[in-house]
Formats: sequence, C-alpha cells, structure tokens
Amino acid sequence: MVTKFSDFGNIILNTDSYKHSHHVLYPPNTEYVSSYIESRGGPYPAHLFVGLQAFVKEYLLKPITLEDIDEAEVVTRQHKIPFNRDGWLGVLNDHDGYLPLEIEAIPEGTVLPVRNALVQIINTDPKYYWLTSFVETPLLRSVWYPTSVGTLSWLGKQIIRTALQRTSDHPEIIRDLLHDYGARGVSSQQSAALGGLAHLVNFEQTDTISGSLAAQRYYNAIAPGASGPNSEHSTMTAWGPENESAAYANAINKYRGWPVVVIVSDSYDLENAVHNIFGRELKELVDNHTGTVFVRPDSGDPVSIVSDTIEGLIKHYGHIENSKGYKVLPDQIRVCQGDGITLDSLRDIYAELDRRKLAADNVYFGMGGGLLQQINRDTLHFAQKANAVRIDGEWVDIWKSPSGVDLKASKRGRLAVRRVGDGYETVPKDSVPPEENLLQPVYRNGKLLRRWDFLDLIERSERSVPEHYYSSILPSSSSDAPLPAAGA
Repeated sequence: MVTKFSDFGNIILNTDSYKHSHHVLYPPNTEYVSSYIESRGGPYPAHLFVGLQAFVKEYLLKPITLEDIDEAEVVTRQHKIPFNRDGWLGVLNDHDGYLPLEIEAIPEGTVLPVRNALVQIINTDPKYYWLTSFVETPLLRSVWYPTSVGTLSWLGKQIIRTALQRTSDHPEIIRDLLHDYGARGVSSQQSAALGGLAHLVNFEQTDTISGSLAAQRYYNAIAPGASGPNSEHSTMTAWGPENESAAYANAINKYRGWPVVVIVSDSYDLENAVHNIFGRELKELVDNHTGTVFVRPDSGDPVSIVSDTIEGLIKHYGHIENSKGYKVLPDQIRVCQGDGITLDSLRDIYAELDRRKLAADNVYFGMGGGLLQQINRDTLHFAQKANAVRIDGEWVDIWKSPSGVDLKASKRGRLAVRRVGDGYETVPKDSVPPEENLLQPVYRNGKLLRRWDFLDLIERSERSVPEHYYSSILPSSSSDAPLPAAGA
C-alpha cells in the first residue's frame, strides 16, 4: 500500500510513460543495449559540455526501494500502461537497488565541435538490457539543457573576450562582465539551478542563487558566484517621481563602502536621470563614492542606449583614453545593461561601442531569459540513440537513417572520441587504444567513478580552441582584427 506520493525523486517515474512498455519489445535473448548522446547540429559549430555529474549525484547514487517500486506500480496502472515489477524487483534484489548501468562521458567543461558523442551508456547485467533506454528521458535532459546554456554563456564570453582584446586594457575583468539575471524567467527552480551552474563555468556574476547552490552541491564549488546591491523599480518608484534623485542618493549612501551599487535608472526619463540627476545633482556624491556606481538604462534599443548612456556620462564625468585609443569612464561610474541581452544584441552593442571608440569595460551586462530559457532540445538538436546491441553473445551495430532527413541519421556501433590535431572526432570504440578514448567511465553500478570539481570545469572551458568554434558570432567590425584565442 502506497502511503505517500512522489517528491520527484523516484527514478522509476522519472521517464516517459511509454518507456514502461519497452522491456518486452527487444529481440529475444537481447543481453546488452548501448546508446549515446550527441548534439546533431544547430547554429553554432561547438558546444561546452556540462551537467551530467549533477544528474548522477542526484539520482543514481541512491538505491531504489520497495516503496519506490510500489508507488511506480500504482502510477503506471493509473496511466494504463504495463509495469515491469519483476524487473524492478530484480534490480532491488540483485543490485541492492542501484541501477546496473555504466555511463561514459567526455570530461565536463570541454569545448568541442557538435556532432561528437558526449555520453555513452550501457547496461552491466544482461538481465537488465531494457534499462539503458529507460533512463533516456532524465539523462538526455541532464545533458541538453545545461550544455545548451553553458554553450550560450561560453559564446557570449568569446564575444566579450574579443571586445576586451580589441578595445580594453583590462582583459582580466572578463568573468565579471555577464551577470545571470535568469532565475525568474525559467520554468522551474531545477532549471535555474542547472542553467545557473552552467553559466558559472564561464562567469562569476549571478543573481541565480540556485545555480551557486547546484555548483556547490554537485561539483564541490567554493564561492562559485557573486553579486552585489542592485536596485529594482519597486525600490525606486516607491519614492515617487518627485524624489527620484533622493532614491538614487539613498542607494549610494546605504551602500557606501561596498564595491558596487547598481541603480535602475529608467523608471521615468532616462535622459533626465543621466544628464540632470547623475550628471549634476549627484555628481559630487558619485565622485566621492568609495566603490563604483552603475547606471542601469535597460529600456529602449540596447544597441543604441548603452552607447548613448556612456557618452552622456562622459559629458559630465569625463574620460581617459586607454592605450588602444578608446574612451573609458572614470572608475567611480559605469553602465549596466540588463534588458534585451542575447548573443545577437551583445555582438551588436560591442560593434556600436567600437564604432564610437568606447572601451568595452565601460559596460557590464545582465542576461535573463535569453540565457536560461530561450533554448530547447532542438536548439542544438540533442538526441540519445541506440548504437549497438548484443544478442546471443554477438554484437550488432544499430542506427537510424530516415530517408531524406540527414539531420536525424544516427551513429552506429560502440563509440570512442579522440583528439585529432586541435579538434575531436567520434570513431568506432575498437579503433583506438583505451587511453586515447576521451569517453571515460564516470558511473558504474551505483558508484561515481570520476568526480569533477568546479575548478576542473572552469579550467577546461578556458583552454584555447580554434577560431572557427566561435568566429561566426563575433561583431563584423572585428573581422579585420586578429582573433584572440579563446581561453587565452
């Protein structure tokens, strides 16, 4: 008798309903089923792999229980689908409830071209051949979502890196320049956690606390994210339009001594805020502030509003010219744009800054829905597909190849991934020595075989990669300049 219902931790129910009907659909005497996960393509030539360890730690290092089996049987009956009770009891009795699976994966944090295997999974006990594909739903989800977010964040970092290289004297600030504002714009706290931790591989700035918690919980991160005092419209408009200047002054005074304070400045008239309030009424207060005051324009076309705001502040605060001939605001004031940021708008903003000879370090960015939510599984065309089975002791390569749909053609046979020059390629597993295979076991039969620390992910993500991994998303104004090596 089931006395409580799922807290969503029951792996038997963390799947599609129809998966429960598959245990009898494989050929007689099937012993092993192998599957792999890859991005089959998309708008970007490369991706940053992250997220698998979070899934393994959350779901595969704890055994299923009899209560889990009983609950799953009730739920599947309600769904009017068959339930493999004998199979799950076998997992409980033969393997103490731990799933008899082996998962191989590329080291997390690696940036490599799409259309390479990232993960490969196989059952370790021939009685449970049906398990490999049973866990497809949560396993694939644990890879495609954080990897897609991590890839967008990494590509944004290459846009920023190139702009700093071209226009700034301070490339060391790169991990501070893109802030995660996405927590409220995602579909769940779990999405915020997984997407948020993926972003933190590339940048330190975040308001998504769940992402920091996930990085700590699953990757042993120490202080992975940081933020700072940042106003919102409620804290500004509560003072009324007649006290807008007093609202800004209050924020600056309350956070005197803090490194930064960000002030939303578009509640009413941004031009008035820039030229009259910050430019005149509060200029002495800002000049004497011990940290940096960030003016946050937000509303309007981000491509023009960022440059307009910087130039407006330069009129009142002056500027220096850096070694590359670009204008930089004094240290006590900067701009923060937190609305409308996507890879496209980020690229175009930097192109406009470049055109006006404004240095990239004048502005910091916040990215919300464009970072954590405006993606889906088809953004990078992720899929998990079976690539080999063993029947009666004989291995057989299997694949799909729909007529006229090249994108959906899958790889055949057990796979390996190896380095070739400065790139990667996916090849038959038996064609390379085991020590050259980058698909290394990370999980087997309830045990975590390899643990990646968050610093490992950061270090890999910052390694140099070929220019063509990211050159297509750079501002056109950078096309004539030498490209900096990603990670350099």
